[in-house]
Amino acid sequence: MKTNVLGYPRIGAKRELKKVSERYWKGTATKTELVEMGKQLKLSNWKLMQNAGIDLIPSNDFSFYDQVLDATLTYGCIPARYQKIKEKESQLDLYFAMARGLQNNEFDVTAMEMTKWFDTNYHYLVPEFTANQEFELFSLKPVHEFKEALAHNITTKPVVLSPVTYLLLGKEKEGGFNRIDLLDNLLPVFYKLIEGLVDAGATYIQIDEPCLALDITDKDREAIKKLYSTLAYKFPELNVILTSYFDCYGDNLETVLQLPVHALHLDLVRCSLQLDDILNATNFKNDKILSLGIIDGRNIWKTNFEDTIATIKKVEAQIGKDNVWLATSCSLLHSPYDLDLEESEEALPVSVKQWLAFAKQKVDELVTLKKLAAGDASKEVLTKLVDNTRALKAKKESSIIHNAAVKARLSLLTAKDSERNAEFLSRQKIQKDQLKLPAYPTTTIGSFPQTKEVRSWRSKFKKKELSLDAYNQLIKQEIEETIRFQEKIGLDVLVHGECERNDMVEYFGEKLEGFAISNFGWVQSYGSRAVKPPILFGDVSRPVPMTVKWSDYAQSLSSKVVKGMLTGPVTILQWSFVRNDQSRSETCKQIALAIRDEVNDLEEVGLQAIQVDEPAIREGLPLRKEHWSAYLSWAVESFKIATSGVADKTQIHTHMCYCEFNDIIQHIANLDADVITIETSRSKMDLLNVFVDFKYPNEIGPGVYDIHSPRVPEVSEIEELLQKASKLLPVDNIWVNPDCGLKTRDWPETKLALENLVQAAKTMRSKLETAY
Repeated sequence: MKTNVLGYPRIGAKRELKKVSERYWKGTATKTELVEMGKQLKLSNWKLMQNAGIDLIPSNDFSFYDQVLDATLTYGCIPARYQKIKEKESQLDLYFAMARGLQNNEFDVTAMEMTKWFDTNYHYLVPEFTANQEFELFSLKPVHEFKEALAHNITTKPVVLSPVTYLLLGKEKEGGFNRIDLLDNLLPVFYKLIEGLVDAGATYIQIDEPCLALDITDKDREAIKKLYSTLAYKFPELNVILTSYFDCYGDNLETVLQLPVHALHLDLVRCSLQLDDILNATNFKNDKILSLGIIDGRNIWKTNFEDTIATIKKVEAQIGKDNVWLATSCSLLHSPYDLDLEESEEALPVSVKQWLAFAKQKVDELVTLKKLAAGDASKEVLTKLVDNTRALKAKKESSIIHNAAVKARLSLLTAKDSERNAEFLSRQKIQKDQLKLPAYPTTTIGSFPQTKEVRSWRSKFKKKELSLDAYNQLIKQEIEETIRFQEKIGLDVLVHGECERNDMVEYFGEKLEGFAISNFGWVQSYGSRAVKPPILFGDVSRPVPMTVKWSDYAQSLSSKVVKGMLTGPVTILQWSFVRNDQSRSETCKQIALAIRDEVNDLEEVGLQAIQVDEPAIREGLPLRKEHWSAYLSWAVESFKIATSGVADKTQIHTHMCYCEFNDIIQHIANLDADVITIETSRSKMDLLNVFVDFKYPNEIGPGVYDIHSPRVPEVSEIEELLQKASKLLPVDNIWVNPDCGLKTRDWPETKLALENLVQAAKTMRSKLETAY
């Protein structure tokens, strides 16, 4: 019985990779410093797993930005716009140019499109394909990292993204072909990579094929058969671990069981039912190894040892002990590093901490379960079993989890609580008369840059080095400066800038009952961007207003409309570590009621526009369509519960990022937000087509400025995007805004970009006036 870790966090226990990467991009750290930090983090992870007793330690799970972008470089699928950079710059700088764009005296190129990795909050860079796309073995990163570990006497299991999943995750950048048809061009490069790994001494290789958790076509399944049958023929000595996660194999199971692979990985956390399906399948061969994904790679709750041992014994009884491996359900990339760092009782109470396991603890759980399954009755192992049982019993019986008043309020909800008073067209007329905004009204998504100085205020206040009065005065000054800047450049609808907020979900987690906050529970979202999801352990309620004070203050500073800024219930749910003892729908509606109270209070103090962001609504969509209807029903209802308590004159905004709306556009319309802002700049407005085809009735702000890149767009670029939008949408329904919040950007680039944005809107208005 082997233990198998599918991947490990890579940003560092205290975000060391983030810090050195950002210094490198700013020119204050050398390439040597960046690469050396990468080596330190990889070695630290490998040694941690080796010392813990993990049998199959992953390599090539580390990345300086994103594992799909790594595969793009490995397979040499470099878009034409980067060719000059490829010729003149290092491979690392080419890599970052593709991820972030590059703008200097010599180059001006946009970044690759970014989207969500399945149903997680992790983002990947979308591969771009053209007809007859050629591939080459451009990067040997997987081979280099295997050898790097070997130099430290650590034999690893290289992790490689399958060519089939890689193609399916990408986009055709021109018509007339299906990207899966490019497989014949890609396979020779892939096999050459595998040959390099085998020659380097690799005997186990994990091939990630998460597309098997999706509804794929027969053609895709045939491509998978071809890949693995040829791989087995070319490399008969290689132990291939076929790895999918995030859902069952579903309709793909029959194909999967025919594949000539050494081991088959099952995500038993997200889909425990598939175990019986496989064990009872007529074409399942009992000599095939099953890698049981029993440790949750996406949440932070302790594994139930007693229940898990029962599952292990059940499988052992049917296929034998030697054919059972114990594994994480997916990569631990989605888990925080180390619970041992959480020493503050004030931040994370022991009463909650005792229920948790971060990545380091999950590795220990895996090894402990192997020992328990083997009958190890040592004092150390039995003590861990007793501690596990005691902690889970305490969680089940805890008085801090359940709140009778919250449950009672939820039970009293009616259909009327999730409906606005009037239809959109009636509300739109009232709002236009009330707000008196020009054509192409300009706004931002909410946050403005948070400087080191602003973050230091929050840190000093938290450490009690700054009094509440002093802190509040600093926040007031920052809000006023932000308002004055927006007025100066001519934005139409202002925001207070969110300088008092650490993160759009963590901030609300700190203020809502039922949440706990860690100090070091960081997980990677994209590139150097890490978030610290709140720990949602109990029933949710809002004890006091959360945003009203600063929103009201901001509005008092200006005669222009200032938007209230809130995070929606679905996003708070999705971007938290969520309790696993009740349905997600029930938890989401509890959050919705808390947000409803805040929306109503913002309206009460006079805010005329309130934005309730739901960037995660598409992300929460189940991977298989058969489960969509149930999810979308309660997700839409939750948003409407949160936003439907206001008068018709109050304009409700929402924001969504990195979404493919085609399949759910009716449900997006059902949200009935007066204004929706979406990210469209990297796709050059392509995402708008679905709104046009659907005849989306409400107002839309298609993003015209990519905030995930430091590049500043020219006025002409923004105009071009707006002209494209104006050909697709009614002018009366178009807003002008960046793609997303500006928190992670620097002030100089933000000011230039927003000035260009406002100028482009003014030019569009003047053209409109000329036309009439």
